[in-house]
Amino acid sequence: MSNPFVRIVEPLDPKQPLKKFFNLSKLEDGRYARLPFSIRVLLEAAIRNCDEFLVKKGDVENILNWKVVQHRNVEVPFKPARVILQDFTGVPAVVDFAAMRDAVKKLGGDPEKINPICPADLVIDHSIQVDFNRRSDSLQKNQDLEFERNKERFEFLKWGSQAFKNMRIIPPGSGIIHQVNLEYLARVVMDQDGYYYPDSVVGTDSHTTMIDGLGVLGWGVGGIEAEAVMLGQPISMVLPEVVGYKLLGNPQPLVTSTDIVLTITKHLRQVGVVGKFVEFFGPGVAQLSIADRATIANMCPEYGATAAYFPVDDISIGYLIQTGRDKEKVTCTKKYLEAVGMLRDFRNSSQDPDFTQVVELDLHTVVPCCSGPKRPQDKVAVSDMKKDFETCLGSKQGFKGFQIAPDRHNSIVKFNFEGCDFELAHGSVVIAAITSCTNTSNPSVMLGAGLLAKKAVEAGLTVKPYIKTSLSPGSGVVTYYLRESGVMSYLSQLGFDVVGYGCMTCIGNSGPLPESVVEAITQGDLVAVGVLSGNRNFEGRVHPNTRANYLASPPLVIAYAIAGTIRIDFEKEPLGINASGRKIFLKDIWPTRNEIQDVERQFVIPGMFKEVYQKIETVNESWNALDAPSDKLYTWNPKSTYIKSPPFFDGLTLALQTPKTIEDAYVLLSFGDSVTTDHISPAGNIARNSPAARYLTSRGLTPREFNSYGSRRGNDAVMARGTFANIRLVNKFIDKQGPQTIHFPSGETLDVFDAAERYKQAGHPLIVLAGKEYGAGSSRDWAAKGPFLLGVKAVLAESYERIHRSNLVGMGVIPLQYLPGEDAGTLGLTGRERYTIIIPEKLKPQMNVQIKV
Repeated sequence: MSNPFVRIVEPLDPKQPLKKFFNLSKLEDGRYARLPFSIRVLLEAAIRNCDEFLVKKGDVENILNWKVVQHRNVEVPFKPARVILQDFTGVPAVVDFAAMRDAVKKLGGDPEKINPICPADLVIDHSIQVDFNRRSDSLQKNQDLEFERNKERFEFLKWGSQAFKNMRIIPPGSGIIHQVNLEYLARVVMDQDGYYYPDSVVGTDSHTTMIDGLGVLGWGVGGIEAEAVMLGQPISMVLPEVVGYKLLGNPQPLVTSTDIVLTITKHLRQVGVVGKFVEFFGPGVAQLSIADRATIANMCPEYGATAAYFPVDDISIGYLIQTGRDKEKVTCTKKYLEAVGMLRDFRNSSQDPDFTQVVELDLHTVVPCCSGPKRPQDKVAVSDMKKDFETCLGSKQGFKGFQIAPDRHNSIVKFNFEGCDFELAHGSVVIAAITSCTNTSNPSVMLGAGLLAKKAVEAGLTVKPYIKTSLSPGSGVVTYYLRESGVMSYLSQLGFDVVGYGCMTCIGNSGPLPESVVEAITQGDLVAVGVLSGNRNFEGRVHPNTRANYLASPPLVIAYAIAGTIRIDFEKEPLGINASGRKIFLKDIWPTRNEIQDVERQFVIPGMFKEVYQKIETVNESWNALDAPSDKLYTWNPKSTYIKSPPFFDGLTLALQTPKTIEDAYVLLSFGDSVTTDHISPAGNIARNSPAARYLTSRGLTPREFNSYGSRRGNDAVMARGTFANIRLVNKFIDKQGPQTIHFPSGETLDVFDAAERYKQAGHPLIVLAGKEYGAGSSRDWAAKGPFLLGVKAVLAESYERIHRSNLVGMGVIPLQYLPGEDAGTLGLTGRERYTIIIPEKLKPQMNVQIKV
């Protein structure tokens, strides 16, 4: 079938007639000009793929009529230009592809048909941990240990890069996936197969939205969806509502992009943007750098939207030049965007499109802030931090409470570290990490941290030696400009040495705390604190011994590390007293915006980006030395505890099986609100008393060799045992936190995996009951694969986070939602009942089903 929109194809340059594009701005009825810019990208992708197999003309008309149909749950297909993956989600994807090839061969097909069709980039950034810090060789020692632990995984990924076409691996030590995408991988405009069209991307990491800050439409998807896209299938999505977020005014001099994004996160959580696009507009956008915009777009999952889009403007084009992109390609990019009406001028209100809803923020009203102690949307002004923490201490156990008895609020535990005596109390900082692509991608906050460190050292301030400090940049460019600007040595003097290039503390790879610190925390049952420049602080995520975790800008991370406690009012109390007896306040060492901008203009230059990225795929000698097999089919090693052929394709047939009614299911777990994918499938350390630990021990491994759950996502036997294994899990059947449940036939309290195994052996199906926002957080497909392997057939919840719901669908676990106004409480459900869920043969999205209790 020929493309019905071929009439609006034209050459970009008469001198290059073969380079064409779809010029939708030529449509005469004015509909295109009123579309949000994010919807225009969907429209371009639909027209480019308009044929009888992928996208029908009616789908294009629906997108073009967005304003009319946006509230009608109209589904449209979207085929993104690229896919990106990180290694924690990438390993299971490559494992699935390898198993698919085996299954296709068994069915008599060509296994090499299982191959990515669109470009797929996999960045290895999730494996490195902060095992060593506060020493000049921390980086090398952590990287050596990373390879020692993950050699088998890395060999497997290297096999995948050779066995599959269109799959590129960015080796470990290169940086964080989203920062590498921003600085290197993103095209903004694709030039492929004789056509120009907007770059777009989906990724197997929820913070893929960071690239929206550069004007590339992208968002996180489940691993199963990403695999489908890589195999040439479009994503079926409900045409979203688009919330216009109007930015006005200028930020105050002491405010950072971190403060802005934490303010926006709280605001949009209150507005309610789940399942919607957010598109930024207004004159305030022009005051933000691309790094600032990327920081705001990065935390899109934390405020619940699908995408957080900043259309391309001249600042975006300038960023492409600053980061060393090819100048000729940048010129074509700008020319194309101008031709199709997609180059934005934020000061020109006549370009403002129609939106579903408009909300506003005056940037001048933003104040320095943090978020915590347990959720990223719980913003606290820095001026209120001391009071807020002390209120949380005594409040009822919950997102803003620790339920510590009033007579214990001022408890102190003495301990010895490296021959010196120290004290810990509630609120003592034990982890201070400058980490995560959210902030390390932004030169203004990184140089701000460096300049603050310089002034702190010159003023005679220090950081207590037991505090675990670390600096894990998102790319080598950061180290380059920190070193060239002369601030790296000051960061090192405060303990913030570079410990690795990866996600590290932000994803729970914070490594061990000193034993004497852990003993003091345990002895006093203290609410110890982690402060990090990350994007998530859910319970149990950062470290098992930090019950309170606050998100903060890099300069504030250093400030709280120097103070040693969160219980400080920076306006009234000094950070410390130097050797001369002088009190040093935060205002004395905080760098001005002009200071930071002067250094940034001088030292963040295109040559740095070119030098770092031209050798990114070859610079890691340990990776180059890996010997990977060259066979197109993977040879599984039955002794491996990292890579195992999954059972998902066992018994695969060419005919599709019809869904079946779920009869007399038991409830495995009953939850309240905001159960995250970290609760369902943790990524961090494997507890020594867990089912996964018992399995690994039975295979001859010692606890030192356990590594993390995230690193073992290529082995279903470990991951099934790690499902619902978070030590902070709150199950309504149990009166304390922990990964246990009641096996109702026997009445015994068991580890969740052991209970599920008993149900499975007896032939009993299982379901899970939950409240609002079930599956919030990371886009990990194992949060759906794990319950599937435990025998969970359905989840009944009040609401779901988008990516997790999609993953459940992909695994055949039915995401059931209570009818409006109903929940377990209104229906009188305790979870101790048996449930029969009537599933008709012909299923439709949004249909009602009957449940018998």
